[in-house]
Amino acid sequence: MSSTETDQDTTRKQRREQARAQRKVLEHAAQASAVRRTRLTQLASVVAVIVVGIVVVLIASGASGGHAVVSGGAEARKVDGEVSKLLAGIPQSANVLGQPTAPVTLQYYGDLECPVCRAFTLSALPSIIAKQVRSGELRIEYHSLETATREPEVFKAQQVAALAAGRQNKMWNFIETFYHEQGEEDSGYVTESFIRGIASQVPGLNLSRWAGDRGEAALASEVETDAQSASNEHLEGTPAFLVGRSGGAMTKFEPSSFTESGSFEAAIDKLAKS
Repeated sequence: MSSTETDQDTTRKQRREQARAQRKVLEHAAQASAVRRTRLTQLASVVAVIVVGIVVVLIASGASGGHAVVSGGAEARKVDGEVSKLLAGIPQSANVLGQPTAPVTLQYYGDLECPVCRAFTLSALPSIIAKQVRSGELRIEYHSLETATREPEVFKAQQVAALAAGRQNKMWNFIETFYHEQGEEDSGYVTESFIRGIASQVPGLNLSRWAGDRGEAALASEVETDAQSASNEHLEGTPAFLVGRSGGAMTKFEPSSFTESGSFEAAIDKLAKS
């Protein structure tokens, strides 16, 4: 390996570690903010203590996620139903969710093992999809950016698996299901069995075709292209966003909250009317 390639690998590793540290700071800040908001809504100190305790537990469990649910089980059916209801009737094409003619595009850079991405996907995103994607105002592109996943090969495997589902216009079903089933960070829960389990929960996905598509070099190349694009835009943590008029210039968007949709919806509406 040349010294240039070694330097590039070192730089990528440093960027991943910096992104991880930045994401941890954002996650802790979001958790602290949520606790403060909860406390302010309580009428009595005793009730406040109880509720804050519950919120802390929920935040912790939401950040760490759970173990993979057995396909066909009650919990898996619940996840399948929620994801199917959210996405039903909305066109998908590869990594894109929404009408191709939508006037506004939101590019969402995520790591499937990122707990803050999970929080965004399960809290703020459903409202955005229901109000602005379903109405034809917005299209969303999902892109890969490694931050939470420590092993590059695991990251590539899970993101390529999502892209392979996109070959059957099921990528968004795959990533939504993955975030619902996300496990504890750094626990090594993402195995080949886990990835196949996620795919088996996607209704209508041809698993044989999906397995074959995972081996296509073009999909691995797409993950690398996303990484380069994120670097060019100075995106270092996840979730990260670019937004703009479809077909036009995209600009970095920093929401006021990852768990509330208001700042996203305001920015999208403004662009749609411009």
